[in-house]
Amino acid sequence: MSGLRLGSVCTGYGGLDMAVQEVFGGSLAWVADNDPGAARILAHHHPQVPNLGDITAVGWTSAEPVDVVIGGYPCQPFSTAGHRKGTKDARHIWPHIATALGVLRPRYAVFENVAGHLSLGFDTVLADLARLGFDAEWLCVSASEAVGAAHQRRRLFLLAWPADPSRPGLARRRAEGPAPDGSGGPVAHPEGVGKREPADQAHPLAGSRDPRQMPGGGSGQPAADTVGRDLAQQPVTDSRSSGPSVAARGDRPDWGRYEAAIARWEHALGRPAPWPTDALGRLNPPLVEWLMGLPAGHVTAVPGLSRTAQLKALGNGVVPQQATAALRLLADRLQPWRYGTGAAA
Repeated sequence: MSGLRLGSVCTGYGGLDMAVQEVFGGSLAWVADNDPGAARILAHHHPQVPNLGDITAVGWTSAEPVDVVIGGYPCQPFSTAGHRKGTKDARHIWPHIATALGVLRPRYAVFENVAGHLSLGFDTVLADLARLGFDAEWLCVSASEAVGAAHQRRRLFLLAWPADPSRPGLARRRAEGPAPDGSGGPVAHPEGVGKREPADQAHPLAGSRDPRQMPGGGSGQPAADTVGRDLAQQPVTDSRSSGPSVAARGDRPDWGRYEAAIARWEHALGRPAPWPTDALGRLNPPLVEWLMGLPAGHVTAVPGLSRTAQLKALGNGVVPQQATAALRLLADRLQPWRYGTGAAA
């Protein structure tokens, strides 16, 4: 499905986009993020991709149609750090994303948020998707369990698609093959999971849960990830200025209780952890970048991006490997003809 066109809202540094491209393929048609730091990162990595800016002000009828809408919409309304104000929070922008879906009618939509969203506001999201004619699958998984990351970072991932096969989306690039049963359309609920329930039920949509999914509720993480801050406070063997990595420095800090987790993630990424603190003893942004599974310098080497902006972007981001694992699990729940035989390989 390499010909897919992707539209990304609340893009941040693009971690969720990386996962979608890894699983489905495709290329970015546009992004939409008005945060100055995020915009700088996106312009650096995707100079030819237009940034539509503030999604609350976008005229979606004039936006380029896309096959997939991607978004890690703000988690603060649903996280403990954001005081869990839910739909009453001024940062709650899901209604604007729902508007975009209604206009663009993509073939797929992929979203990410904190696990606490399950118990606050997620029923509204699912009800809106049902109202717009989308079916959905979702699960909650931690980065440590899914891909061996050094921090838990439990997150909710959702994959949605039009329930009505006669409305495949404005950007459909090629005809889909027939369903395995010969009906020519998708089986709406092949496993009876993630399906719409009657509107008068307590939860408008009752979805299946991955065995690793938390039973309910949950709390979000601060913007600068908790593990990174804990690591910065660990006693280290050397207080010299930060270098590119521990191995390059020729020494290794005492990671304390995180030693095993750090070693596991080093093995998974194939590169050593950066030094935890900078020359002033502050949390070192390259360490957080490494914790998030990003290529070295993806955020920290962007010209003109302050340390504060780096940490903000990293703390609000997605671990691409975690999102890839979650999306493959979700895609596997759909019939292969919907997304291509190589998508979950």
